[in-house]
Amino acid sequence: MDTSRDDLSTLDRGLTQLGSLVESVQPADLDRPTPCSDWTVRELLGHVVQGPANFATSVRGGKPDWSAGSELPEDWADTFRTHADDLRAAWDENPDAQGGAGFQTAELAVHAWDLATALGKDSGELDAGVAEAGYATMSQALTPEARGQAFRPEQDAPEDAGPYERLAAFAGRSV
Repeated sequence: MDTSRDDLSTLDRGLTQLGSLVESVQPADLDRPTPCSDWTVRELLGHVVQGPANFATSVRGGKPDWSAGSELPEDWADTFRTHADDLRAAWDENPDAQGGAGFQTAELAVHAWDLATALGKDSGELDAGVAEAGYATMSQALTPEARGQAFRPEQDAPEDAGPYERLAAFAGRSV
């Protein structure tokens, strides 16, 4: 699958948006529950902070270990920005990398909703284009057989659900 400039622009917006959410997390938020199965904000944040580094490894042709636990660094916002910049650099170095940026965008969008929800923020303020692009990719690639343990079965979304709620429900979150 080829990755277009538009795909990379959307990925960049997703990274920027999630980076702002990561930056907004305060130490008092770390033990809050999230929509992710049995994860607190601390555990979600550890996964989110490591995500771009794992994606950069993939873009460069390596095989990241997604099953490895992600310890939350004390400087989580700076670490996320560093990993996000590394992912951007990986795409600059490998514009024809296999897989495209679509699923990366979907992952960022789902976790932006997870984190915004856990922090009590309005998902209507998030970039709808990032969620729509993520949903377009995820709805084609994530079959019931491919869900594995990372994604629960698709849930129903309310009729008036916004793009993030539709994406989250597709990813198995209760909205």
